[in-house]
Amino acid sequence: MTRGMFTVPQGRRIYGMQLPVQAQSAYFVADWERTAGPKELGRLAKACDDNGYAYVGVCDHVALPESVVGGMGTHWADPIATLGWIAGMTSKVGLLTHVYVLPYRSPRVAAKQFATLDHLSDGRALIGIGAGHAQAEFELLGVDFHSRGKALDVGVPELAKLLENEFVDGFGARPLPTQSPRPPIWVAGSSPAAIKRAARVADGWLPQGPSDASMVNMLNEERARVGRAASASDGFMIGHITPFLYVGKPSFDVGEATLSGSAQSIAERILEGTASGVNQLQVRFKAQSCDELCDQIAAFASEVAPLVTTI
Repeated sequence: MTRGMFTVPQGRRIYGMQLPVQAQSAYFVADWERTAGPKELGRLAKACDDNGYAYVGVCDHVALPESVVGGMGTHWADPIATLGWIAGMTSKVGLLTHVYVLPYRSPRVAAKQFATLDHLSDGRALIGIGAGHAQAEFELLGVDFHSRGKALDVGVPELAKLLENEFVDGFGARPLPTQSPRPPIWVAGSSPAAIKRAARVADGWLPQGPSDASMVNMLNEERARVGRAASASDGFMIGHITPFLYVGKPSFDVGEATLSGSAQSIAERILEGTASGVNQLQVRFKAQSCDELCDQIAAFASEVAPLVTTI
């Protein structure tokens, strides 16, 4: 049974979460994650599924050079395998790659992976695509680092075509995705080139951090220039990553940049920092254990989300 492509409902703002544990960069890993594994990752995915999150997201690195391991680490579980595993323990939450580095793979291989994920998860795949940034990783894989942007310009439309058709250039591949005509493709990146690429060839834009009015304006101007709607009225996804959050009064130092306190105060500060036109929030939380993070996931959904999801 097919279903329509996932889009953001007009007048609404959805929210999702990048999962910890799956990727453990020293730049952002919490202390409790260092000894966490599949049990904790599964609990967090189920918490998002149970609490109405639109998606859970996972990252993509194949292997990193020793020169950057001090900051980026080496623990980056494969995104498609991870999402396939999560699909089997959840029933509603979207399964997002944030992001999948398309230049590392043939679009045909990517299409097979995402079509299978969408088919087996009953239409929950969300395809976040990025150009990548680790030059040594490109060299390891035999891929030209400096042409990665051009590879996306060509690769994203090709991926869409492969997902929408059983036969392309005389070769057939099934299963087809459950979403029709295919899962949405959201292009990631906060550089002008990435923003304009998302406007031209994608169904949405994933920033790599907070988005601001100038970025959203650039996106809409480029969409208008190429003859696409200059707003989210067609379901085009415009994202924003919030500061770290803590709903309630924390028992530990969460840092000055974290938004904490009452649901009302957190919601007001989120909205103050959210540019007009943004219809997707990626939230993140401070916590000292998996239990506490699950509680924060639930608290945001029940107390804060109702105050920020209407545009």
